Amino acid sequence: MFVTLGGMERSLPAARVATYVYFVLYGTLLGTWVVHIPAIEERVGISHATLGGLLVVLGLGAFVGMQVAGPLTDRLGTRVVVPAGGVLCGATLFLPGLAQDPWTLAGALLVFGLCNGCLDVSMNAHAVHVEKAYGRPVMSGFHATFSVGGVLAALAGAGAASAGLHPAAGMAATGAVGVVISLVSARALLPAAPAVESPGSASETGTSPAVERGGPTGRVWLLAGLALMVMLCEGAANDWSALHMRDVLGASAGAAAFAYGTFAAAMTAGRLLADRFVARFGSLAILRHGALMAAAGITLVVLGPWMWAVFTGWALFGLGLSGCVPQLFSAAGHADPTAAGANVSRVAGLGYVGMLAGPAVIGWLTHVVALNHAFVLLTLLCVTTAVGAGVLRTGSDDSTRRPEMAAGTH
Repeated sequence: MFVTLGGMERSLPAARVATYVYFVLYGTLLGTWVVHIPAIEERVGISHATLGGLLVVLGLGAFVGMQVAGPLTDRLGTRVVVPAGGVLCGATLFLPGLAQDPWTLAGALLVFGLCNGCLDVSMNAHAVHVEKAYGRPVMSGFHATFSVGGVLAALAGAGAASAGLHPAAGMAATGAVGVVISLVSARALLPAAPAVESPGSASETGTSPAVERGGPTGRVWLLAGLALMVMLCEGAANDWSALHMRDVLGASAGAAAFAYGTFAAAMTAGRLLADRFVARFGSLAILRHGALMAAAGITLVVLGPWMWAVFTGWALFGLGLSGCVPQLFSAAGHADPTAAGANVSRVAGLGYVGMLAGPAVIGWLTHVVALNHAFVLLTLLCVTTAVGAGVLRTGSDDSTRRPEMAAGTH
């Protein structure tokens, strides 16, 4: 399978593989920082509260990087910006490991965050181009491989710690490998949006590209609002699932960790399978029913009196949320392929704000209600997302569905 781009023919399978590589790379680089947080916190001599504030700096840098990278991706092409983002991420990964005090750590995290935001948006924009060229859903699979990178980072971090490496040395080694991978994989990327019409594209759905370009901004911000709610739920689960098991149900440390593991495993499995269901039922159905499943799951966590009921709730929560963010990113990119980078940066940027805000919002609520009751907010956000899923009901977003699958045939 080949696609014509500016007079050149490029292999779509190769571009798809390269996209998987960058998603794994991003997960590995970000995960490498995460697994070194305890050592860096001890080295710098800061409290958990101070670390929390510094993580906001990381998020601020990422948000700014996303807003810069979006328009640059549309102007220069993903084949330029994606590897540049990967090289910058790899080259700056070691900086937090060199920090000697909170101020130098803040500066290092700001720079690393900027580079992370650039890679995040540009690789998602490229994923949109690949999906459009394929003419069928592939976005969720890309997001699933991000988790693979986290596993690789955990293994590398454990190896570096057992070898007694300085945090900066281990992070620099991983970053150097990342730089090489970014440069080697660049040749397989698509330089711009595919100049082909996929099955079920605008000409077949009755939605013209000109109409989409004429006014996607308001709709894109609606998608961004849904992304904020969904990713707030993800962020809350990441930071509070284990604490809920320990503080509310009195679980052991091992059982409490298994709560997050259940959520993460269900989310990864859901993303590996989501593309098939999107092709069969459409992105709107995945977003709506996924959000409702997540609402049921977190409600079970709130009300469940037994440990296994709560494990089931976290599994349903992760499975339900798993396909939501990829559909929102995909819809933003397809709203106007000529501005895919800018649109994805809006959705990803606001979603990232939600990811950072989730743990803090739940923390604030625990000052007035019990932790499990604070999770009722997540139920409300999931229900609101299900109600707002109709924003995906446009011809452009159905362009990734195979005509034969949409008709129910095989």
